[in-house]
Amino acid sequence: MHALIRAASPDGAAVIGTAQQVADLVGTFAFGVSGALLAVRKGYDFIGLSVLAFATAFGGGVIRDVIINKGVPVAFVDLHYVWVSLAAAVVIFAIDPPARLVTWPLDIVDAIGLALFCVTGTLTAYSNGLAAVPSALLGILTATGGGIIRDLLAGRTPLILRPDQDLYAVPAVIGATISATLLHFDRYSVFTGGAAFLVALSVRLLALRFHWHTTVAVARTLRRPRRK
Repeated sequence: MHALIRAASPDGAAVIGTAQQVADLVGTFAFGVSGALLAVRKGYDFIGLSVLAFATAFGGGVIRDVIINKGVPVAFVDLHYVWVSLAAAVVIFAIDPPARLVTWPLDIVDAIGLALFCVTGTLTAYSNGLAAVPSALLGILTATGGGIIRDLLAGRTPLILRPDQDLYAVPAVIGATISATLLHFDRYSVFTGGAAFLVALSVRLLALRFHWHTTVAVARTLRRPRRK
């Protein structure tokens, strides 16, 4: 697994691998819940709810696996991911929360999935032979890809493209950059990876709390000076 094997003993590498799988499953559930909650807000039935849950949970990871030529994406090989995302859909369908009350739970679970996947996505790419920078880019894609697909299927502009929304891509960029840096310098471990997750999650939650936005690109028209 690239520098990961060099930096850890066989037992340490096994621990990191197990922690990564657990984090991936938790992130899958969190993103599945966020997709299901958006479906509730949109008034979809169970099929629509399940589609959004699956698309959100798998979207970023499938795109990453295709790009790195990993073979069949893990979401279609390991059925644990299917069952976890299905469980997320069933739980939300059974609870049936009022549409007006799903905003903040959706933001929280989406933040958890975003922070987890920006770390595990970077680790997966690096473990498959990519350098630090492209690994970080794929970590960002893993974290944001599912949300983009979810929003497009639900007929709304993806959060990552909306300047009126609180910071979304920036927390993923920070988490992926920290993870890639740790991997490059052989300092990645369960604890440092967990710290990268917490930093990304904290930035996203603080952005939600204090409404941090990025600046908006404004087209400026060059005006010719008036002749006197």
